[in-house]
Amino acid sequence: MRIIAELPHPDFKISILNMNNKFIVKVEQGSLEQSYKIPEMDLTEGVNSVFELLDEEFLKKIAARFIDMRNDYKDAYFRYNY
Repeated sequence: MRIIAELPHPDFKISILNMNNKFIVKVEQGSLEQSYKIPEMDLTEGVNSVFELLDEEFLKKIAARFIDMRNDYKDAYFRYNY
């Protein structure tokens, strides 16, 4: 697995990796991570198509999902500890 690109974003770290004929988009925020695996054959322009997929609407949904993930973890943590 190798990193082929990193995209700047003010709220999270976005890395694009390449492994086994797939692009892997890894989005990290603190201790949380989301990843999306995209077969190379599904994209006509290679890594440039990955950049196009990461539009503003998709990134907003990723940010909302991080909020849900954080809330889910916090709820589980409090059930475990209290």
